[in-house]
Amino acid sequence: MRLNKFISSTGMCSRRQADELIREKRVTINGQIATVGQSVNIDDKVCVDRKLLKQKKNDVYIILNKPRGITCTTERHIEGNIIDFVNHSERIFPVGRLDKDSEGLILLTNDGDIVNKILREENNKKKEYIVTVNKPITQSFIKGMANGVKIYNPVRNEYTITKKCELVKIKDNTFKITLSQGLNRQIRRMCSHFGYNVIKLKRVKIMDLTLGNLKIGEWRNLSSEEIENIKSKLS
Repeated sequence: MRLNKFISSTGMCSRRQADELIREKRVTINGQIATVGQSVNIDDKVCVDRKLLKQKKNDVYIILNKPRGITCTTERHIEGNIIDFVNHSERIFPVGRLDKDSEGLILLTNDGDIVNKILREENNKKKEYIVTVNKPITQSFIKGMANGVKIYNPVRNEYTITKKCELVKIKDNTFKITLSQGLNRQIRRMCSHFGYNVIKLKRVKIMDLTLGNLKIGEWRNLSSEEIENIKSKLS
């Protein structure tokens, strides 16, 4: 098995994050520093930061209605991290991110394979948000946002045009936006391009998963039907 897949299978993090740990030389196999792309056998001892990794006991899939102020990171030394907030008995990690100032639906799991598939850009999984801004929404704002916005991408050190999206005005200062893209702080940066500041941002849907009656700060396990539905759409 590839090393990044093994690390992910323990419920520690996604494959992408596992590769970062390997690059940072924080991973060893049988006491030797590991390299990206390396394979492991069933009897190998894999450690991260000198801690032996163990296979997970059960697959976990939960939805959290994240409050503002909680950071979507597995780094336990960061105050207000999502792992300590949920305090699950299994080792889990968030699927993607929802920035600290935002609230709403986020999926957490220990299934690295499903994370890898959801986060693949080509899968274009839709996410729905309710956004409140600091001034009345105009038709030119709606049209401009929906047709794509030129924003700076710090990861690639270049400007990029966001993909076309769906935008519906709900109130004078509130709109619903559906994205199939997940750039860092994308909605806030899109709004800023047109001179708007985001006052409140809440994610209410990922694929077919919705918050339902889940209150802020609460989480629940996905039903078997929800899990199968996600997996069928990712296959």
